[in-house]
Amino acid sequence: MLYPVIMAGGNGSRLWPLSRQLNPKQFLPLADNHRSMLQATIQRLEGLNTALLLLICNEEHRFIAAEQLRQLGMEEANILLEPVGRNTAPAIALASLRAVDTSTQDEDPVLLVLAADHLIQNVEAFHASIATALPLAQQGKLVTFGIVPTHAETGYGYIEQGTALDTGGYIVSRFVEKPDQVTAEKYLSSGQYLWNSGMFMFRAGRYLEELERYRPDILAACRSALSNANQDMHFTRVDAEAFAVCPDDSIDYAVMEKTDSAVVVPLDAGWSDIGAWSALWDVSDKDVNGNVCKGDVLAHDSRNTYLHAESRLVATVGVEDLVVVETKDAVLVAHRDRVQDVKKVVESIKKDGRHEHMNHREVYRPWGVYDSIDSGERYQVKRITVKPGAKLSVQMHHHRAEHWIVVSGTAKVTNGDKTYLVTENQSTYIPVGQVHALENPGVIPLELIEVQSGAYLGEDDIVRFEDRYGRVE
Repeated sequence: MLYPVIMAGGNGSRLWPLSRQLNPKQFLPLADNHRSMLQATIQRLEGLNTALLLLICNEEHRFIAAEQLRQLGMEEANILLEPVGRNTAPAIALASLRAVDTSTQDEDPVLLVLAADHLIQNVEAFHASIATALPLAQQGKLVTFGIVPTHAETGYGYIEQGTALDTGGYIVSRFVEKPDQVTAEKYLSSGQYLWNSGMFMFRAGRYLEELERYRPDILAACRSALSNANQDMHFTRVDAEAFAVCPDDSIDYAVMEKTDSAVVVPLDAGWSDIGAWSALWDVSDKDVNGNVCKGDVLAHDSRNTYLHAESRLVATVGVEDLVVVETKDAVLVAHRDRVQDVKKVVESIKKDGRHEHMNHREVYRPWGVYDSIDSGERYQVKRITVKPGAKLSVQMHHHRAEHWIVVSGTAKVTNGDKTYLVTENQSTYIPVGQVHALENPGVIPLELIEVQSGAYLGEDDIVRFEDRYGRVE
């Protein structure tokens, strides 16, 4: 049985403005109109003999991750929260320690370590490579999956294949860094090199043995962080102070490049890491002019262009080789050959003290979602949707009053020492400093308009007294 471990860290800044720090690409339906990349990764495991998966994600992504698992009927899955990012070697160490501790069998569990933001189009070929890797991992090898290259790519690291193994796969001769164009072309023509995918399979105990051998400092920090972990609903929160001192290192540098047990299994399954808008254009269906059109788009005399409209009509005339992405609060226009520089736009947004890199206008919460419709000096207007049975925290604000108008559904409102129902076309007022709460007692979503007014309207002006989602400090 395989123990799937899915790493869902990272913020995908090259896919801005769709990918944001608080809603990054792994949680978005980029290559699929119906499933996020995380959900597609999970469903790709169907047909394999697997245990309950372990998802590793950042603390600030916990609720969106839990909601996407819930949509797949996987509420019981384990979610391990990293208070800070420390790269793949510590993340996989936490997963290995957790797998060993929770294994119900007297054996060293075999982990299948996957990234949440990869596209794999040929699931059958993916499963075949896993079948090849399994006996190698059971024998104590540390298996990595190498992507059969389709072109001379300079954006990936490479793995040189060594001696072929009788049971499939190859001994790893060496790992090499991202090459220049000439070197990449040599690698491709030799037929001996594979792209480094960042996917692995090995016994948890074997990985811990090698980590102990080469980076005992990382293992010690992870053991300390996990030994003092707290369980919060479906979340496992590792000790923040212990994990913060853990060295930042990748599994490649920490273990795979040093161990003598590394083997590689080729994977030829239509793989892409969707690392930039050009990669998404490559793997998407195109019209007769080579355009990829998402949303309300009109492309006149336009060719080989990626067009994405989220909230309004986007029209192009006489353009070629562009990426145009529209969201409710930002528009990106870039040449397809320059999309790697989108991250520089994100860096400028951060430097200027703006907020468009953090989140979309729509912000997801464990109870539902809110959309910031309008704002100005001393006021802000939001459309709030509360899921059936959900409740916002019992809270108060020092600097703002709120006026709620119910559009559909029924709201159960706590306003000071009073609790009452507010239905469609009715409203209620929450004064500054009043302790209050909002709940949806019904079976349909509750939608309301919230008008905030006051001297300060920041999201940090919330004092929580009670919260069913564990957000009370």
